[in-house]
Amino acid sequence: MSGAPIVVHRPTPTGGRRVTAREQPLGLAHDDSDVVEFLRRAGLEGAEDLLDDPRWVEWQGGHAHEYEAA
Repeated sequence: MSGAPIVVHRPTPTGGRRVTAREQPLGLAHDDSDVVEFLRRAGLEGAEDLLDDPRWVEWQGGHAHEYEAA
């Protein structure tokens, strides 16, 4: 576990990835813009610049930025 406050979980069997911030659910993302919007709503502006920063975002299972069904 990286300790990053934001986790983009492994793709679901039907597509999309759950997103959590400090273990609180933010939503089901189907692309990076969904993740950015969830983080904006949670009060984190400029989130698009953080998606590839492992200090902020941990991508679990599969490849980062891929949302297709597992």
